[in-house]
Amino acid sequence: MSGSSLDGLDLAFAEFEVTGNRWSYQILSADCYPYPEEWIEKLSTATRLPARDYMQLHVDYGHLLGTFVNRFIEAHQLQYKVQLIGSHGHTTFHNPATRLTHQLGEGAALAATTGINVVSDLRAMDVALGGQGAPIVPIGEKWLLHEYRYLLNIGGIANLSCNANPYTAFDICAANRVLNLLVQPTGQAYDAEGRLARSGQVNFALLQELNSLGYYQQPFPKSLANEFGTDVVYPLIKQKGLPVADELCTYTEHIALQLKAALQQLPAPATSQQEQLLATGGGAFNTYLIERMQYHLPDLSLVVPDAQLINFKEALIMAFMAVLRWREEPNGLSSVTGAGRDSVGGAVWSGQEW
Repeated sequence: MSGSSLDGLDLAFAEFEVTGNRWSYQILSADCYPYPEEWIEKLSTATRLPARDYMQLHVDYGHLLGTFVNRFIEAHQLQYKVQLIGSHGHTTFHNPATRLTHQLGEGAALAATTGINVVSDLRAMDVALGGQGAPIVPIGEKWLLHEYRYLLNIGGIANLSCNANPYTAFDICAANRVLNLLVQPTGQAYDAEGRLARSGQVNFALLQELNSLGYYQQPFPKSLANEFGTDVVYPLIKQKGLPVADELCTYTEHIALQLKAALQQLPAPATSQQEQLLATGGGAFNTYLIERMQYHLPDLSLVVPDAQLINFKEALIMAFMAVLRWREEPNGLSSVTGAGRDSVGGAVWSGQEW
């Protein structure tokens, strides 16, 4: 899994077991391999390339993924143990309105480099059926993390899932993608534990402008492209000329308030017991952000799990989606994405010799 924050490639070696209709899992090994600077530049500028150069990058990145997988297998002594690779790739173009989505990382190149069967292009079928193709992780949350009513992923984009009938999920707002851009003038890659944000003050005029953006008034199912954070939100914040700490503090408050607003759109639980919200993704390490969320949601219990699940939940679910595709079982939920039907999505590439 490669996220919009460009911090690196997440790899998880997982085993799944199904008994009856209940799935269980174990993450046996996991790592994040940082991208070399040249690849951060290539991925961040991919959408500006001419068509031929873009397709060459698609192939080259597929081979890079294969190299990373081989390195991971060697490091964890997993030779002959990996039966299937589920590859999300790196999202570049995502415009469900025209039924377009694309993730860099050609599956054939990955299969050829590793000699292992690969499932890639996991969003394409859902988008072809008129869906948003996002959020993509709820299928795994439904089957693997069913004990939580609400599941929040705070990555480059924050998205929310509701484990109810029908299962509902949608993108809330840009998150780490914007926070990481805002902190760059300080020389930091990210605001560790939200310390700088905690030292700032909320600018309420900016907060009101952010909360008034049109996306938040749209009904779900809905999803966001990375450009919403980089081309809409970030310039809006920077034009105010605020200190970095105030920018971070204000945007942190914005994320917390948009989570509250998103939860208010969902049906109330049938019981009066306090419900749990599982927070994962890199933003779950942002202590100040979690505190602001809990402040605005006193009736919910926010659960921050162990670091392994925080960091590798998405990689785990890419593996799970690949398993479902291999079994020819649905791995796309139309109730989440708005597609015409549930779908069995993903291109299958054989890496085996015959």
